Amino acid sequence: MMFADTRAFSGFAVDDIQRAKEFYGGILGLRLSDVPEMSGLMTLHLAGDRDVLVYQKPNHVPATYTILNFPVKDVDSAVQELVGRGVTFEHYEGSDQDASGVMRGYGPDIAWFTDPAGNILSVIHQE
Repeated sequence: MMFADTRAFSGFAVDDIQRAKEFYGGILGLRLSDVPEMSGLMTLHLAGDRDVLVYQKPNHVPATYTILNFPVKDVDSAVQELVGRGVTFEHYEGSDQDASGVMRGYGPDIAWFTDPAGNILSVIHQE
């Protein structure tokens, strides 16, 4: 297959690239860089040598699915740390989530939150 050896990457849209930079770089502590050739773009540099392109899009509509999952050993500690940084966790009607927003017993423990553009992210248990 012609794409088997390419370094494919994913991307997602936000409504305000500056707010995204503050959130992903400042609150989540991810490494990021601008895309010098184009304004309104940045790259998130994730562990494992994985890059994700983030771009500003007019009339942005948030994703209705989880766009990024962050594996952690302790979901409760990750939730507490993020809450301390001002992150609010989602509570979905009909989901069996505790008061902190963690869902347990349906696979790995997981908790969802959104970026400033409303895109859904999660912390998910993984050893």
